[in-house]
Amino acid sequence: MARKCDVCGKKPIVGFKVSHSNRKTKRRWLPNLHKMKVLVDGKVKKINVCMKCLKAGKVEKYVRV
Repeated sequence: MARKCDVCGKKPIVGFKVSHSNRKTKRRWLPNLHKMKVLVDGKVKKINVCMKCLKAGKVEKYVRV
C-alpha cells in the first residue's frame, strides 16, 4: 500500500529524531491514512484518505442503505 492520500497527496516526511544530547537519527512521520469506500463520480471506490480530508468534507463516505 502506498502511504499517500489519494485526495490531497499527503505522504510521509523525513527528518531527524533529536535526543537530549543532540544526537540525530533518521525518522519518518506518516500521515493518518484510512482505506475506505468513497463515492467518486457516482461509483464506489476504495481509496486511501487522510483524516484531515475526511474531516474537511473533501470526500463523501459510502454508506450502504
